[in-house]
Amino acid sequence: MSIVGYPHVNHAAAGGARISGTNVPVRRLWQWHMRGVSVETLLKRYPSISPAAVLCALAFAYENAQLIEAEIANEKRT
Repeated sequence: MSIVGYPHVNHAAAGGARISGTNVPVRRLWQWHMRGVSVETLLKRYPSISPAAVLCALAFAYENAQLIEAEIANEKRT
């Protein structure tokens, strides 16, 4: 189920925020983007994800940066 206001993002119980219809976590795009990777490059890296979905995921990450950073920290612990 999509997260309200973010139609291309859903929340998997065990994996955090993901791009709807994929297994790609939002945190992955966020990490790349925060390292300076452009949206255009993300679209090339993930050609099956629409531009709208990538932008929606990044918008969600910007609005929920603490949640995404917590997911990243949790991933590093495991």
